Amino acid sequence: MSTVLITGCSSGFGLDNAQVFLDRGWSVIATMRTPREDVLPASDRLRILPLDVTDPASIAQCVAAAGPFDVLVNNAGVGQMSPLEGVSMDKIRELFETNTLGTIAMTQAVIPQMREQGSGVIVNVTSGVTFQPLPLMSIYTASKAAVNAFTESVALELEPLGVRVRIVIPGRAPETPFGDNARARMGLNIPEAYQALAAPMMGRFGAGGDITTSRDVSEAVWRAATDPACPMRLPAGADAVARFNAAK
Repeated sequence: MSTVLITGCSSGFGLDNAQVFLDRGWSVIATMRTPREDVLPASDRLRILPLDVTDPASIAQCVAAAGPFDVLVNNAGVGQMSPLEGVSMDKIRELFETNTLGTIAMTQAVIPQMREQGSGVIVNVTSGVTFQPLPLMSIYTASKAAVNAFTESVALELEPLGVRVRIVIPGRAPETPFGDNARARMGLNIPEAYQALAAPMMGRFGAGGDITTSRDVSEAVWRAATDPACPMRLPAGADAVARFNAAK
């Protein structure tokens, strides 16, 4: 039986990822900064472990407790929308610690076991904002674009060792708490000079049109985890696919 470890499973993409892998017969290690036993149905194939991807000790403890597994899904992340002028460097570092360095640290932590077993898959979840420049998204976009570049490079290192690394790129997902968390940050750090620019950008989050659902992302992660022919960058959601094709 195959086993997957997924980060950021308390809600949104990570929670749905965990459910999909469980439904398809896998053993699932669902990790959360604050573990909750009530978010997934009880199963003898499910373990819930604490994990803070910004804490080296937490990463080491989680990987040790997890034991051998076949797939790592780096899903944990935080959102932010603000002009650069309106954000402190402390907040910027906090964002990169989770979105970028957390992904790198988790990848580094699992390489030894995957290298020794001669197999494994690492799936990094980034964002469709990396397909085109957007105002007020410079910090968030940079944190995710860095993961794209990191993934493509480290994949070349790990492929000869039998370890496959892929990127899943979701679009706009207003149904998820991730979007709510991003909105909570929007109105806090926008100086007056940027208000006129910010208003239409905020409106886009609740606008109609093509969107990405949690299930779109779960299906893309499933493909990246199970299909050796999966491309390096896999857009997830109708809007992400459209932007991906337009950027070609």
